[in-house]
Amino acid sequence: MTNDSLSRPYDDVDVLNCTQCPRLAGFLQTVKARYPDYHARPVSAFGDADAKLLIVGLAPGMHGANRTGRPFTGDYAGILLYQTLHKYGFATRPESISADDGLQLTGCRITNAVKCLPPENKPVPQEVKQCNQFLAVEMNRFVQRGGTAVLALGTVAHQATLLSLRLKAKDYPFAHGAVHCLPLGDGVRLYDSYHCSRYNTQTKRLTAEMFEQVFASIVADIQP
Repeated sequence: MTNDSLSRPYDDVDVLNCTQCPRLAGFLQTVKARYPDYHARPVSAFGDADAKLLIVGLAPGMHGANRTGRPFTGDYAGILLYQTLHKYGFATRPESISADDGLQLTGCRITNAVKCLPPENKPVPQEVKQCNQFLAVEMNRFVQRGGTAVLALGTVAHQATLLSLRLKAKDYPFAHGAVHCLPLGDGVRLYDSYHCSRYNTQTKRLTAEMFEQVFASIVADIQP
């Protein structure tokens, strides 16, 4: 992707109509046939266009964002996320049920490393790289508009974030609770957390307290 494309905000239509990954596009057609009422398309980012915090997840869930069309909405993975966003003043409600439930984000925006539902929730590396064109535009726009905190949920999101910024993963290793100062703008920081998936929360790999500690650090850093 050229520098010009990085500085040009893409339209949501570009995301929604993307079929550049044959495996994902074919899988979505199969899902749509099985669940005609589902969104079953690439999922656009959601939230405040002038956010100070950008959250990067992995990919839409089958019965979550793939169903509703909003990131982390309608499935288990979104429960802890939206509860925490509400607690720290980023969301008007503690629960995200559907794309038309009236919930709004303030100072926060949510996106995914991969915009389409992948089979078994596992995108292949080439799909992450292909979809990175959209994340790169989002990240560039986020930094240009004064964003200062990026939260990566899991290793794939962490690596995709660095790829979108053309930074080397070896220089910024993933670890839950890690904070990386990035050579961007007026001091952008990358925060790492385990993904708020059902598996991680039910096995206590990620607890509500651990997740809130990450958000407490973010809020302390972005408040003037």
